[in-house]
Amino acid sequence: MPGKEFVRDSTYITDRIVAAPTAPDQWPVEPGRYRLIAARACPWANRTLIVRRLLGLEDVLSVGLPGPTHDADSWTFDLDPGGVDPVLGIHKLKDAYERRFPGYPRGITVPAIVEIATGEVVTNDFDQITRDLASEWTEFQRPGAPDLWPSELRDEMEEVMRRVYTEVNNGVYRCGFAGSQEAYDAAYDRLWTALDWLEERLTTRRFLMGDAITEADVRLFTTLARFDAVYHGHFKCNRNKLNEIPALWGYARDLFQTPGFGDTIDFLQIKQHYYIVHRDLNPHGIVPKGPDLSGWLTPHGRESLGGRPFGDGTPPGPVRPGEEVPNPLA
Repeated sequence: MPGKEFVRDSTYITDRIVAAPTAPDQWPVEPGRYRLIAARACPWANRTLIVRRLLGLEDVLSVGLPGPTHDADSWTFDLDPGGVDPVLGIHKLKDAYERRFPGYPRGITVPAIVEIATGEVVTNDFDQITRDLASEWTEFQRPGAPDLWPSELRDEMEEVMRRVYTEVNNGVYRCGFAGSQEAYDAAYDRLWTALDWLEERLTTRRFLMGDAITEADVRLFTTLARFDAVYHGHFKCNRNKLNEIPALWGYARDLFQTPGFGDTIDFLQIKQHYYIVHRDLNPHGIVPKGPDLSGWLTPHGRESLGGRPFGDGTPPGPVRPGEEVPNPLA
């Protein structure tokens, strides 16, 4: 293996929120009991914002939105009046972690779900959170919520998502935080091998699993949405821009223009997060003015491949007041 390869800390709080708890680390699904903390800047948190909106869970699971930057200590609620989350009454997400686990030794990550009454973090397992929103919160999903985990596709989906995670979602970070030329070269080759595979796959099918959107598309989209704005330059993933890769670019625009996807994306916060927080890669914290992002709204032509984005379901309604993205295409 190349020296100085980036390795992600994948140890999370693995408690779950389920419809029928049977174990001490399982919490009951209850409307209004929990608050999802999900920074728009973070691709892992962005997944939860998309799934929550697609499934129509806004009324039963409130959301807190930390600002785009954080220090080594914690994500903070810089965007709220007084810098305090209006429901949890805390300035730092770290407070919720420490309330349950005094001296919590790992990073303070988003997404996180917090129990409102106690102020204690329940879970920060981003992979399991969206799985459970789809499978355990079904009683409270909106009428017409799409099936993001179709049973007949589940086995293949897991394989596709595993490759997307290791090679693309995490692959861009492997490039950006490589500690040697050898590690970077290997990471770069792995990433583009996977992107070439996705380009071929999406040339003949509208979505990753076929004719309708699934969780697999949610997981790929959050990386693609950040690709030209951040990963191409900041993380040196620069063989091509996304807008130079025909099928992937059309696919990404198709999703961006679908309710529930683009209306969760704040490009300004995304750029601020990566370019300001990663001072080891960008010592002066200068946030680039470009690239031009207006292309996200141009026709994508993917309708020619057929399919129905929501399958037998329906699109979500308008974005809830107070949850609108303030900086579209900024």
